[in-house]
Amino acid sequence: MADDIEVVASEPLLLQERRKSISLMFLRFIGVVLLAVAACYLFISNFNSQTPETEKNSLTLDKQELVNMRPFLKESEVKEEQYLKKEVCDLSIGKWIPKAEGPPYTYETCHHVASYTNCLKNGRPDTGFLHWKWQPSGCDLPPFDPLKFLNSMRNKSWAFIGDAIFSNHVDSLLCQLSPVATPDEIYYDGDKTRTWYYPAYNLTIYEIWSPFLLASRTEHGLPYEIHLDRLDGKWTEMYNKYDYIVFSGSQWLYKRIIMYENNEVVGCHFCPDLELNKIDDYVAYRRALQLIFKFITTSEHKPFVIFRTWAPNHWEDGGSPNERICNRTKPFKEGEFSGKSSDLRMRRVEVEEFEKAAAIGARNEVRIELLDIYHLSLLRPDGHPGPYGGHQPVENDCIHWCLPGPIDTWNELLMKVINGDAHEFVPAFL
Repeated sequence: MADDIEVVASEPLLLQERRKSISLMFLRFIGVVLLAVAACYLFISNFNSQTPETEKNSLTLDKQELVNMRPFLKESEVKEEQYLKKEVCDLSIGKWIPKAEGPPYTYETCHHVASYTNCLKNGRPDTGFLHWKWQPSGCDLPPFDPLKFLNSMRNKSWAFIGDAIFSNHVDSLLCQLSPVATPDEIYYDGDKTRTWYYPAYNLTIYEIWSPFLLASRTEHGLPYEIHLDRLDGKWTEMYNKYDYIVFSGSQWLYKRIIMYENNEVVGCHFCPDLELNKIDDYVAYRRALQLIFKFITTSEHKPFVIFRTWAPNHWEDGGSPNERICNRTKPFKEGEFSGKSSDLRMRRVEVEEFEKAAAIGARNEVRIELLDIYHLSLLRPDGHPGPYGGHQPVENDCIHWCLPGPIDTWNELLMKVINGDAHEFVPAFL
């Protein structure tokens, strides 16, 4: 009985001991939490009080590398910003701006001006068309430098291959060179093919009449005949002699033409009265360019090839039926005239074929460049002879160019192309 009394008396004491133990554990837990909070506070305070040098030393490796790269990243950002403020020089985009000075030659100082392009001698009364300069967007186009051209072309040969527009172009070049030197005519076929020679510079300029660039028959009048699978031997047979070649298609492709392949008639352009397959002018042009570029890119001889773009005409309707005129005296403003659909089709074809050929040429170490005169020429309806081409009876010539005149700018572009800076990066106009 005594034992029972002891057991009952000990239960309150055990409960008290357990309560004390729990209270002690709780106090210890609170103490640990307070110590942890104090430790965190001290760590944060110490971290914030570190010097920049201490902070730098405490960074991870990746962060340290970023710190070290900051100066270079900043420099890269500056260079990128400068790069974005530059643009590629595109000579074909720009505007005509007035200039006070006139051309470097006249028909009196240069004797290579053909009668049908000698507008001032033929009575043209206005001279404003001589006082415009082509200003490319983002580019500088210096005046043609005859001495620089002649010195850089010592012991070289040039071939200009095409129609009468190329004769027009060559005459312009010879006149621009005339203040420094006059060439000797060493060959003339009695028609339209000539060879000029500058003995002091051993420079030869071939002017080759080949309006289709293909084998053709043009001497008996319309319809003309061309062979879509054969090139004109007038220029291919002497191909190995040329260091520089400039060529282009021509508006002769708009004429009435019977076309051959494998010496058989395959179609005709502008022949509604003949029972022949119709072949559009731009289709024939594409075929011709493909054949020409294949010859150029696969030839063992590798001259510097310059493909000049389509030269637009500016005929407008006159006051009477079937009358076509070009009597403007100022350049078009941008957007005033977008070009004729037929010319635009031809241009699209030639740009497409040029891009393909240039890529193939680059792989075959043949340099092919584009002399893009289309747009800047499109804006110059005032540059043609019109009624001052010396024709009798009077006929408006809206396709050839007065000399001197806008066509002289083509040679300024040509200098840029052969000097290799036609696609340079230049500061943009801000």
